[in-house]
Amino acid sequence: MQDAGWQEWGAADARAWIAVPTESDDKYTRGVLGVVTGSDRYPGAAVLGVEAAVRTGVGMVRYLGASHPQSLVLGRRPEVVTAAGRVQAWLLGSGMDPSSRSAEEAERIKHALADGTPAVIDAGALDVLSSATGAVVITPHFRELSGVLRANGTEVSADEIAAHPAEWAVRAAESLGVTVLLKGHTTHVADPGGVRLRVTAGTTWLATAGSGDVLAGILGALVATHAAAIRDDASALAPIAATAAVLHGRAAVRASAGGPIAALDVAEALPATIAGLLA
Repeated sequence: MQDAGWQEWGAADARAWIAVPTESDDKYTRGVLGVVTGSDRYPGAAVLGVEAAVRTGVGMVRYLGASHPQSLVLGRRPEVVTAAGRVQAWLLGSGMDPSSRSAEEAERIKHALADGTPAVIDAGALDVLSSATGAVVITPHFRELSGVLRANGTEVSADEIAAHPAEWAVRAAESLGVTVLLKGHTTHVADPGGVRLRVTAGTTWLATAGSGDVLAGILGALVATHAAAIRDDASALAPIAATAAVLHGRAAVRASAGGPIAALDVAEALPATIAGLLA
């Protein structure tokens, strides 16, 4: 299963999933992303995810997380809206720890998952995956996938998943009934319908703190801009997720130029990366 049936997803494939606004578009038709991420313990995750979403191209971001991360988000991105309202997609869980999450934070996540809107679920919300009523893509690394599978009755270690990531991405998609983006230098995307896509990062410098938060923000923006396609066919989540991985990897290469990078560097490189891809 490591190789059989897997399609390599690259720049040419990703280009078709970049939504370029037209003259008739406005901030609402371009997609509104609702974000519940970050915590007092990990506030930077909210900043990184929102920064990546804005720079990937979305009409509006509504940040509805905790007050401390909210202040940092607004300090970085004053155009972010902090009032509740309609959204086309949710980004949930980055920078949250279920063991220390407040009841208010848990309620925000469950409320978002209950409205049937497509959702990107990152590490800190994987424990409430069963509350989702809409199409879902999860973005775990090996340890996080091990935890969510164990919680659902499958005993597997992070080392076992790392040894056979393609196999476990498929097993997770089938057993959990969601699209799985399993992070790694080679990212594996699988959905319950049998789609299997693989993306290889362009630089190993991408293994840095906050990189996953940036990827989640990219993916959240793409889901928001393609919400109509996902409503028509949930299998659209797989190519969208693989496209997010392509943008993430290409932005890292651009930001790195062969040297070390920080996560925010990757987010800041996204507009030029997308322009280059479209050209």
